[in-house]
Amino acid sequence: MIKTQGLTHIHLAVRDIQRSLAFYSEVFGMEVRFWDGPSMVFLGTPGAQDTFTLRQADAGEPVGPGGGFGHFGFRLQQKEGLDAAVEDVLGAGGLLIKRGEHQPGLPYAYVSDPDGYVIEL
Repeated sequence: MIKTQGLTHIHLAVRDIQRSLAFYSEVFGMEVRFWDGPSMVFLGTPGAQDTFTLRQADAGEPVGPGGGFGHFGFRLQQKEGLDAAVEDVLGAGGLLIKRGEHQPGLPYAYVSDPDGYVIEL
């Protein structure tokens, strides 16, 4: 068994890097850690050690769901904030896919970013 410190990063190919940067900054408060040239930006959640990489997709390169990718999730600091979180997603150009409860008292929402990547809140 390989011992790790957990998940280090997610890397997404996106259609419009500036649009995706605005989405993840506005909705989740992610901040730019650094740019790697004009077509790749590394983001992070303030106060966390995560890394979220956005890369400008090449022409014709598929983006969004597919290729075995299911979804990724963000744990809200307060589950009571789910309604407001969904509104933030919608206001930033994302979509609501589905809402429900995994079990009583554990609500969730599946939303998508502008490229169709599915995010669980």
